[in-house]
Amino acid sequence: MKYISTRGKDTVGVSAAEAIKRGLAGDGGLYMPESIPTLTEEEIKALIPLSYPERAAEILSLFLTDYTKDELLSDARAAYSEEKFIPTAAPVSKLGKNRYMLELWHGPTSAFKDMALQIMPRLFVRALKKCGEGREALILVATSGDTGKAALEGYRDVDGTKIKVFYPINGVSSVQKRQMQSQEGANVSVVGIVGNFDDAQTGVKNIFSDSEFAHELDKNGVFLSSANSINWGRLVPQIVYYVSAYCDLCKCGDISYGQRLDVCVPTGNFGNIFAGYIAKLMGLPIGKLVCASNKNNVLTDFLKTGRYNRQREFFATMSPSMDILISSNLERLLYVALGHQKCAEYMGKLQADGEYTLKPDELKIINESFVGYFTDEAECMRTVKKTYESSHHLIDTHTAVALSAADRYISEYNVEGAVLTVSTASPYKFAADVFASLTGTKPECDLDAPDMLEGLTGVTMPSPLSRILKMAPIHTDVIEKGDMKKETYSFAVKK
Repeated sequence: MKYISTRGKDTVGVSAAEAIKRGLAGDGGLYMPESIPTLTEEEIKALIPLSYPERAAEILSLFLTDYTKDELLSDARAAYSEEKFIPTAAPVSKLGKNRYMLELWHGPTSAFKDMALQIMPRLFVRALKKCGEGREALILVATSGDTGKAALEGYRDVDGTKIKVFYPINGVSSVQKRQMQSQEGANVSVVGIVGNFDDAQTGVKNIFSDSEFAHELDKNGVFLSSANSINWGRLVPQIVYYVSAYCDLCKCGDISYGQRLDVCVPTGNFGNIFAGYIAKLMGLPIGKLVCASNKNNVLTDFLKTGRYNRQREFFATMSPSMDILISSNLERLLYVALGHQKCAEYMGKLQADGEYTLKPDELKIINESFVGYFTDEAECMRTVKKTYESSHHLIDTHTAVALSAADRYISEYNVEGAVLTVSTASPYKFAADVFASLTGTKPECDLDAPDMLEGLTGVTMPSPLSRILKMAPIHTDVIEKGDMKKETYSFAVKK
C-alpha cells in the first residue's frame, strides 16, 4: 500500500516505511493511505478470541504492507507486554446500562499516548532499515502534556535516534511537567517554551517546513521526523484499540456482532477520534463519533456551523491536553470527506486567514459521522465527583469532559444502544483538579495531590507515577518560542 499527501502535491506515493520515516509530506500535508482497507464480518469475528498484540498485528498488517506479519507481531508483543501494561492494554469497563469505558492509560506513562508510542519507535527503527537510511533521526515533538512523556519513554536510548520535546511551561499539569523534566536517557532533551501548545506546535511545523534548516541538518548527518499524531506511524496503532474494544464487548456478551456502538472521545488534536473514524470506514459497526471538547471549543463550533476559526480566546483549563485551537488531524478528515483539492484549499485559508468555512453540503458529509459537545470547567468537576460517587470509578478531567458529552448526546438523541467513552489518562496525572472536584478544596502544592488523592479514595496510584514524584527534575530549561529553531539545531549537532 502506498501513502500520499492530504494536499495532493506529492502525487507519487511512498511506502509505509517511508511515510513513517518522514512524518510530514513534502508539501506540508499529512500522509494517508491511497485507500482504506476493509474488514469483513468474518475477519472481525476472527479477532475476538485473540490477544491484544495479535489483534494489533492483524490490523497493522492491512496498512503497513511492507512490514511482515512476523515483524508486526514481534513488535506488538514487545510493546504491549504484561510488564508494560498493567493489568492489560486497553481494557473495557462497565459504567452502567449500555455505558462502557475504554481505559487507555494502563501503560508506562499512564496516558493513552502509550498505546501508540510504545510500538511506534519499533516501527520507526524498522522503517530506517527498510529505507536504507544512514543518518541519525531527530524526533521533534510539540506536546500539550501526554505525548511528550510517552514519546520520551518510547524513544529513550533507541539506537540511531535523538528526541527533543517542546512543551508550554504553564500549559501542563504539575505531574506531567515532572514526568518530562525527570526523563532519563542519553538521547533525550526537554525544553519548556513561554507560550501555549499551539505556539509549540506551530514552531515545530515551521521547523519541519524549513528546507534550508533541513539542508543544514543533512550536512551534519541528521534528519527530522515526528512522534506527534501527524506521523502515520503514531496514528495507525490507535485504530487497533477501537477494533479491540468492539471485540471485547462481543466476547463478554455485552453486545452482539453487528450491533451499533457509538463512541465518545475527548478531543484536542483530532488524532484519537480520527483513528476511530478510520475503524468505522474499515467496516467496524461504529455509529456516531462524539467529539468532546473542553472550554476551547473550536471543534464543537466547527461541527455545528462548518466554520473553523482559530482566532479566538485561548483558555488554560483543568484538561490541558485538550487546550488546543489548531487541530492538526482535522486535515485528514477533510481529505477523506472532501478530497485533496478541497483539503488543500481550506488548509491554505487557515494559514492565510486563520479560518475557513465549509459549504453546507460538505458539513453534511462530516455530520453523518460526527457530532460535537463541549464541557466547561464547572461541569467537568461535577462529572468527576458524580462518576466517583455513582460507580466508584475515579476518572481524570479529560475523561470527565467526554463522559459529560456522552450524557448529553444520549439525552439529546434518545440513545438506547451501547456507548463507549474513551478514558485517556490516569486520574493521578491531574490529581490536584481531581482532588478539588471531589472535596471542593485544592491542595496547596500540586505535587502533594497524588498522595492526598490516594489517601482519600483508596485507589492505588500507578507505580510509574509514584516513582516519578520521588525524582528530581533534570530538564529545566525554558526558552522563548522564537528560539525553538536555534535550540533544535544545537541539540541536533551536539555529539
